[in-house]
Amino acid sequence: MSSSSSPVTTGLSYRPLLVIVFAMAVFAALVSLLANAFWLSATTSAMALSLSVAGVAVLYGQLGLVSLCQFALVGVGGWATLRIGHAFHPPFEVSMLAGGIVATLTGLLFGIPALRLRGLYLALVTLMLAGAFQIVISAWGFPDGGPGFLGRADGSGRAMLPRPDLATEAVPYFLYCCAVATLGLLLVQWHKISRPGRAWALIRKGETVAISSGVNVLAYKAWAFALSGFLAGIAGALLAGNVGQLEGRAFSAFESLNLFALATVGGAYHWYGAVIAGLLLRALPALLTDLGIDGYVTIGIFGVALFHALATAPTGIAGQIATLAARFRKGDDR
Repeated sequence: MSSSSSPVTTGLSYRPLLVIVFAMAVFAALVSLLANAFWLSATTSAMALSLSVAGVAVLYGQLGLVSLCQFALVGVGGWATLRIGHAFHPPFEVSMLAGGIVATLTGLLFGIPALRLRGLYLALVTLMLAGAFQIVISAWGFPDGGPGFLGRADGSGRAMLPRPDLATEAVPYFLYCCAVATLGLLLVQWHKISRPGRAWALIRKGETVAISSGVNVLAYKAWAFALSGFLAGIAGALLAGNVGQLEGRAFSAFESLNLFALATVGGAYHWYGAVIAGLLLRALPALLTDLGIDGYVTIGIFGVALFHALATAPTGIAGQIATLAARFRKGDDR
């Protein structure tokens, strides 16, 4: 087998995997020791959403595909997790994986018809799908322990989804979410340094180039949509576990737009861009609320940040950090 087709196996290629584990462990330890209950809840949600942002980064950062239905897939994963959890009461991990699988299948269902679309057309189709989910979930609502397929209860009959047995309290559940987010980020990074990442890089250069190199373009695009959907579904499951229930109004089409915008601001080309975007989505509004400022101010802040990213920093905050770190290393080598 030629070196061009074999998986990358050098120690240097796997160094980012170790960096992810170390950085996430340090972050989790600091937050769990220093944060109060309010900030712990916000940061837990941020860690969950960082997985969904990582899914956006797979499509946009690796393939240049603009999908605007990612937050809808978070809702799909949360819905399936709540339905399985309330109906059959399995361990949380089983419900979470079920949510990831259902979101994967939904992502493929959404993505396969759009595989030959790019740019504005793909963005419009996926945004319409996010709008369709908003209408459906507004009519159905999320399962909350009631009877029947939809599992809806009235008034005080609503039930909370139990957290994992090993993480029933706030701090252990935060650490649990950090561990799951770390595994998700490792999964994405592994894809980048192995065969799928090389195939995606060729597709991004041009589908003609990829086809001439023997890459099955449709298969690898579908792979990316499936991975993105799975990460979003796991994010929805973790959100459901954090608060015990989910509300339909939290999954509007605007939230999918917001998620993609902050994925761009945080940085879609580096793993920690997903963590930064997750913190912007949840920690920044929490900070403004803590300061007594209306959380809707974040819309204006995010708009300015997006304009700045598109105009001067297309690689986002994470890209700027990486550039500064590279300059610092070069300075030390002199």
